[in-house]
Amino acid sequence: MLYWDSFFQSGVLEQNGRTISFSVGTQGARDIVLLDNREILSLPVPFNADGNLYFPEEFVAALKKNLDKARQEDATRFRIAAIVVDPGHGGKDNGASGEHIINGRKVMAVEKEINLAVSLDLYEKLKAGFPDKRILITRTGDSYLELGERVAKAHALPLKANEAVIYISIHANASFNKSARGFEVWYLDPEHKREVIDKAKFSDQKEIIPILNDMLAEEYDRESVEMARSIARRFSESFGKELPSRGLKAEQWFVVRKARMPSVLVELGFVTNPEDAVLMLSERGLQKFSNSIYNGIMDFVNNFERSGGFIAFQ
Repeated sequence: MLYWDSFFQSGVLEQNGRTISFSVGTQGARDIVLLDNREILSLPVPFNADGNLYFPEEFVAALKKNLDKARQEDATRFRIAAIVVDPGHGGKDNGASGEHIINGRKVMAVEKEINLAVSLDLYEKLKAGFPDKRILITRTGDSYLELGERVAKAHALPLKANEAVIYISIHANASFNKSARGFEVWYLDPEHKREVIDKAKFSDQKEIIPILNDMLAEEYDRESVEMARSIARRFSESFGKELPSRGLKAEQWFVVRKARMPSVLVELGFVTNPEDAVLMLSERGLQKFSNSIYNGIMDFVNNFERSGGFIAFQ
């Protein structure tokens, strides 16, 4: 696609997410052409003749060569191939609950229902925002899953050597102190050493498995912290003083501990607090929760893929 500015006599070509910025000169003139706003090429520039815009053969050939090279690099760069959303609890497991009077009516804030409502909305947003990725959700209704089944869905995903998957578990909090409120984002305590290496891939190099496992687990831990920060930052931007931040937390939650991938657990708020409950039970609040998590994931994925990914072993 060509975007043309007749006043400044400059244009931008877009192809498969790549951009080529150029100015127009006289026939035979050379100037700077910018590829993806970072790579500078010196080429014969397009020129006007008889009211038409002409692209010199050297210009076209050089761009084709550089775009082909960029596509080859993209094919081997680390990327997030799948995102797994896990609505906590479900079925016979209600999770936490709190009873409140809202607008003169008695209502019950049930964690499993809130988790599912936010997760389903997040799931749809992720499918729309990442059409090139596999978006999974561990449950779409009021069904019960063992904790091990939840991460098993993520582990079963077929991945290429340069692909990664991320895992987001959605929960709500509770406390005997009804004034306790606010959101939290949890990641695995780095003190816990999880097993993340597929030993079958290194069966002939058993002595290096512990080293590789520690290296990869450390990468997962760093990426989990970065994803947690991204989501928490978006929560604070979206809610402001309406929903206080209780910060990032490190803990050995089962679904996070057993996940062989960057993973976080989000506590939306307290079902036992009336102000948090109002947010979690309203359509406006639901949208703000799902938008905050979606934007945090978007920030993390973009950062991961721009850097080429941090994971060196699968």
